[in-house]
Amino acid sequence: MASIPAITHSLDTRSVLTFNCTHNYQFQHSLLSNSHSLSFLCVPTSLHRLKVSNKHGIGLFNICAARLPNRRISCAPAKAGKLTPARELCDYDFTDAAAEVELRIPFPAETTPDADEIFVNVQDTYLVITVKIRGEERVMLSIDRLYGQIKPAESAWYIDENELVVSLKKNDADVKWPDILEAWHSLSIGVSELLKGTSVYLVGDSSEINWAVARELALGLKYAPLWTSQLLEEVTKTSLHDLVIDEGEDSVAEIEAVMLENINTNARVVVATLGGTLGAATRPEKWKNLHAGITVWLSESEAKDESSAEEEARMAKQSERQAYAMADVVVKLGGWDSDAARPAAEGCLRALKCLLESDKELPGKKSLYIRMGCRGDWPNLLPPGWNPSEKDAQVATA
Repeated sequence: MASIPAITHSLDTRSVLTFNCTHNYQFQHSLLSNSHSLSFLCVPTSLHRLKVSNKHGIGLFNICAARLPNRRISCAPAKAGKLTPARELCDYDFTDAAAEVELRIPFPAETTPDADEIFVNVQDTYLVITVKIRGEERVMLSIDRLYGQIKPAESAWYIDENELVVSLKKNDADVKWPDILEAWHSLSIGVSELLKGTSVYLVGDSSEINWAVARELALGLKYAPLWTSQLLEEVTKTSLHDLVIDEGEDSVAEIEAVMLENINTNARVVVATLGGTLGAATRPEKWKNLHAGITVWLSESEAKDESSAEEEARMAKQSERQAYAMADVVVKLGGWDSDAARPAAEGCLRALKCLLESDKELPGKKSLYIRMGCRGDWPNLLPPGWNPSEKDAQVATA
């Protein structure tokens, strides 16, 4: 069964939940004890090599229905606690050749194992390679989250001199992989390319959290960070607190809406909006300029596990009472501290990657929406002659 990318992503201060698979930096063992819950997304069949010839043999991955005695190559879920980030284990050369990606992993010095001493465990989203050297099994490479999905049945490996070469067939040839491992660096490069300059707007209950995540996200994407709270104080020469007292929350929301109208023509910015009840994002009628970019809702969560977090986010998105539910993606926050901004930003990158890979035309559609004047007709863009004031007049008449 094919994996269906989830648009909803969840995280707490130590973990990022995406694609039904938790990535936890602090508690990796406890994470992995229930990771590859993602294994239920694919058929748990074994894989084996069809053809091997001497020490320079060629290994071909092939799905078989029955369990085979030789399981040197399998797609069985990895055991808990065995997966660690790839670059902690070995160096490798990586190449993206459109339809497939290739890894070249050097064997230890003065060692070239036979083909039957190489063990490859591959799933559609992870890869583990071990090799027997002088009677001892060593992990050459262990990746718990490939940058994208692969087709194990169409992937292969072989030995080339003192290197192991692994060729993985990509599930989506149109998605460029910056690296084999999905992590901060590769996500930053990949999502930046997918965005094609489209700006990102962060909405949520906390202005400070929005800003902290926006700075990290902008750093990864090489975008400019903007904070409407800061801009508002610079323009009005008044603190936000005093402005709320003097003018009221509705006036503050109106000022922010005007700022967003001026920002929406700028490309490559990450905008942190006002949180709580102050900002334009809490008022559905003010969203026409937020739709100029891709909006990410940083939502607080009380969920204790991944499935409940996803259900919580799904219900929030369906709620007509939540203006934030108009956002393109949701990232769930289960707590906050000074170290949470980077993992929260990485959660945003994973959510954006999922969204943009599932809808590759979205940046172009956002660009068209801006060129037509951000009239509020998102996502069903109306003909150029459409006037939103005429719609209001029709509603008033009715």
